[in-house]
Amino acid sequence: MNVPGNTRSEAWPSLPLEAWSGTYATLHLWMQIVGKIRLAQSPWMNHSWSVTLYVTARGLTTSPIPYGTRTFQMDFDFVEHCLTVQTNDGGAGRVLLNPQPVSAFYRKLIDELKKFGLQVSICKLPNEVADPISFDRDEIHRTYDREYANRFWRVLVQADRVFKEFRARFIGKCSPVHFFWGGPDLAVTRFSGRKAPEHPGGIPHLPDWITREAYSHEVCSCGFWPGGGAIPYPLFYSYAYPQPPGFATARVRPDEAFYNSDLREFILPYDAVRTAKSPDDKLLEFLQSTYEAAAGLGHWDRAALEHTIIARKCAA
Repeated sequence: MNVPGNTRSEAWPSLPLEAWSGTYATLHLWMQIVGKIRLAQSPWMNHSWSVTLYVTARGLTTSPIPYGTRTFQMDFDFVEHCLTVQTNDGGAGRVLLNPQPVSAFYRKLIDELKKFGLQVSICKLPNEVADPISFDRDEIHRTYDREYANRFWRVLVQADRVFKEFRARFIGKCSPVHFFWGGPDLAVTRFSGRKAPEHPGGIPHLPDWITREAYSHEVCSCGFWPGGGAIPYPLFYSYAYPQPPGFATARVRPDEAFYNSDLREFILPYDAVRTAKSPDDKLLEFLQSTYEAAAGLGHWDRAALEHTIIARKCAA
């Protein structure tokens, strides 16, 4: 599907949720399968950093995954629409991305791994979704629209690029810019360095211990989410945990940003960024102002945590 005004050369393409909701749901589950394979084979890293995917010039990657003395990697390619599997000893295979049930994708990927002697067992039940269906039994989710899968990746490319610029301003503990397949969302998280009160947990189909470990220390986190449920559009978000008093009513920029009391997050609609004269500047303004609200109201030691040279350059 090629829609006028949305050519492959457009940096910030439109991504209306209603136009690709079926593809979004299917792709989300495919990404969970791939992410769970990385999870099963990787040493645990704090805050679940060992399970994420990363944006590439063609899609999303697991990065190298250990398998005994061997290594393998899986990459979603949203240009040629395939999932590639590569091993450090020369193995190379792929699974085509096309309309097919989640169960078929799961079987094909497991069979492809077995060709290279990679025997991996995962928990087959999806996380963070309502009414989950085991991957090997899901015949319902089967939609895949190449145009919108490609647009989704192109949005991630832009968000990843700007998030990395924002991340460079901080010298305290900070996550990589990475893609959490549970949400699913692209995120980057800054830490104050202080311990946080125990998180209440309660995220659907996600063990509370994972959530509590993820929020063991104070954070200000921002990201991109394609939308869903009560939020029927893609957006950028920013939140603090624990949320300091006054955060919800803080004045943040740009004007299109607002606080959502249900999510307990500041939201900036993706379309406000996409259609801006300078999308980069508008997004950076949102990221910086919401962080300043969280860090200021939360009494973070900003002088010790921020890169003063870059901060002066950004303020100039």
